[in-house]
Amino acid sequence: YGDSERITGLCLQDGYREKVTLATKIPVNQVETEEDFNRILDEELTRLQTDHIDVYLLHALNRDRWAHVLNKGILPMAERAKAAGKIRHIGFSFHDDLEVFKTILNGYNGWEFCQIQLNYMDVNYQAGMEGLRLAHEKGLAVVIMEPLRGGALANVSEEVAAILPKNPVQSALEFLWNMPEVNVVLSGMNETCQVEQNMAIAENAHAGMLSQEELDKILAAGEKMRSAVLVPCTAC
Repeated sequence: YGDSERITGLCLQDGYREKVTLATKIPVNQVETEEDFNRILDEELTRLQTDHIDVYLLHALNRDRWAHVLNKGILPMAERAKAAGKIRHIGFSFHDDLEVFKTILNGYNGWEFCQIQLNYMDVNYQAGMEGLRLAHEKGLAVVIMEPLRGGALANVSEEVAAILPKNPVQSALEFLWNMPEVNVVLSGMNETCQVEQNMAIAENAHAGMLSQEELDKILAAGEKMRSAVLVPCTAC
């Protein structure tokens, strides 16, 4: 987004590129031909100052964009870029309902990972918990976005905070890290203290870390928050 690829490219210098897994996205709605695909990918590689992207996402797939992917033959384009060594793994990020998620998940045998929105409020929203399970069963790695729901779960009411077993951020992130189906939890950070907090939680996290009592409290907090939400966006 914005200037992020150029800035990331600067950060990847001096040997740091070899220490990270690098991800970026292809805006599929801008792809009409293979020339478009290759131009966009090459521009990304130039900005990132690298010769390959480790995990490449078909961005924000929904019913219409999935139809566009199929109609334009974008998946074979991605496969050829992978064969050329420009990308290492093919996946997608997702924003639609569960039935569309199932269609996309089962519509291509080459998926290696997916990125879905999930948190303790959104267990039945978009792909939800069922989508997480289905993706895992098909052997895909699963990346979670919006674990704090645009920051809403980091700043809960006193009533909700009283239900949670730990502080709001730790409860929300550990809810996800607790699941064996979850491979990566992406949480937006804009202060150094948030980076440090997220790293500390992730370092100590493992599947099955929460007791049933703790899980029940987190899910009860999610139900309490859902009952108060009138507009289903991330931060309103």
